[in-house]
Amino acid sequence: MSKAERTKQFIVEKTAPIFNKKGYAGTSLNDMMDATGLTKGSIYGNFVNKDDVALAAFDFNLKKVNTIISQEIAASSSFREKLMAYTKVYENYFGFPFPDGGCPVLNTAVEADDTHPELKKRAAEAIISWKDMVSSLIRKGIDSKEFRSDTDPEQIALTMIATIEGAIMITKLTGRLNYRASIMKSVEKLINDLS
Repeated sequence: MSKAERTKQFIVEKTAPIFNKKGYAGTSLNDMMDATGLTKGSIYGNFVNKDDVALAAFDFNLKKVNTIISQEIAASSSFREKLMAYTKVYENYFGFPFPDGGCPVLNTAVEADDTHPELKKRAAEAIISWKDMVSSLIRKGIDSKEFRSDTDPEQIALTMIATIEGAIMITKLTGRLNYRASIMKSVEKLINDLS
């Protein structure tokens, strides 16, 4: 890695938590300078503008989440267990190295849906990718006779994602962790009912 690449990576690592907590509109140049200890010229010498930093920060935060999920799925043997990896991670996300501020997809989707087309596009792509991953696991479970053949993989995947993201939003909004645990039981039931 060159010095410029290391500096760029440093900026992303230091600003990603701020963008995830405060959002695009709430994150100022001063926030970025305080987090990195760099000047405006140093930051914008490595990135075109604030948008460029925000997009890199979103990608960084999303990669952290995807790595956690991928590791848990890889450690599971059955397709039911692989789907349950989502409930394990999201029910206990304080036990995992989640990005500061929680789920970057939810945070970005809420803020950027009308204000930042490129961030909205990234969040939408993340949801579609997640849906495709879950649908694929369900299809493989059907093919291996682990799940019922009349299962609609896309419907189940979308329901799982909507329920998980809803649980995160409700828990974050109310501060009641028991709500997340209760909602995750519904996701577990959805998965168990596939057999």
